[in-house]
Amino acid sequence: MNRFFILVITGGLSLAMFSCEAVTENADAKNEAQRVENVKVTELKKSTVIRKIDISTTLEGYETVNIAPSLTGTIEHIYVEVGSRVNKGDMLVRMDQTQLNTAKLTYANAKIEYERLKVLQETGTVSQQAYDQAKLAYDQARENVSFLEPNTFVKSPIKGVVSAKNYEDGELFSGNPIITVTQTYQLKALISIPESYVPFVKEGMELIVKPDVYKNQGFPATVEIVYPTIDPATHTFQAKVRIPNNENLLRPGMYVQTTMNLNEVEALMVPFSAVMKLTGSDERYVFVNEDGSAKRVRVELGQRFDDLIEITSDELKPGNQLVTVGQAKLIDGVKLNVVK
Repeated sequence: MNRFFILVITGGLSLAMFSCEAVTENADAKNEAQRVENVKVTELKKSTVIRKIDISTTLEGYETVNIAPSLTGTIEHIYVEVGSRVNKGDMLVRMDQTQLNTAKLTYANAKIEYERLKVLQETGTVSQQAYDQAKLAYDQARENVSFLEPNTFVKSPIKGVVSAKNYEDGELFSGNPIITVTQTYQLKALISIPESYVPFVKEGMELIVKPDVYKNQGFPATVEIVYPTIDPATHTFQAKVRIPNNENLLRPGMYVQTTMNLNEVEALMVPFSAVMKLTGSDERYVFVNEDGSAKRVRVELGQRFDDLIEITSDELKPGNQLVTVGQAKLIDGVKLNVVK
């Protein structure tokens, strides 16, 4: 009898607690429905903006040539040092001349023999075979001299500055470049651009590069080549930028930044502070005033311009009232009191 009484009391208490919880939840829901939040709103409008991307890269010499003759031997003399400025055609290196001198003697002898047989061939006193052999020997000797001469007296193929020197006079050339000449009166940079900008990047586009070492100073540059392929791993493509450097203020290896202005678009621009972020995710959303109630709308972010940011959503259009003050206290459906 006592046990039954206790069970009845326990069950009664459970029902009472459940009823209280249900009443509380209903009261909370009723309070939320009746809650009114004071907010400020602004009308959504489309603005014309210029899409741009910020890019960082490293400067390179426009051309870099490793001076390495096509023959081995002793280096007789190197005419330049690191930092020497050279013009196209300036003498850089003189190699051992033994092979060249021997080739010149062979050429001189072959020339005499060829000219002698040429006269005899015209009078018909020498066979065609003998004449052809003499001409072949002459041509081979001439080609050999033509090959050895620029590889013995090595000249600069470009205008630039000597950026490396790997040998000294008298050392045996073993195949590594003797010196390196880098063109610095103009530089280049390779920039990587997201594939979504393929339609907008064109050859001839002008931009400004800004090195970290020169604060607030920009240098004009031009897109010279847009590479035709896209890297499947990074989904970017490259463009080659040419930078004039007549004053030699820039150096190969410098870190620079640039901004590319690409195209004008019509976009919904809103205050960055009006965009909320869902805790624990990257989801972004805003609130709009819909018939006096807060409506939560998920958005995608675009480019930011100072305190404004571009947003996109199928649920938004010009004329909507965007909540710009008081949005942090809102939930979906709460009543709004718009204040000035």
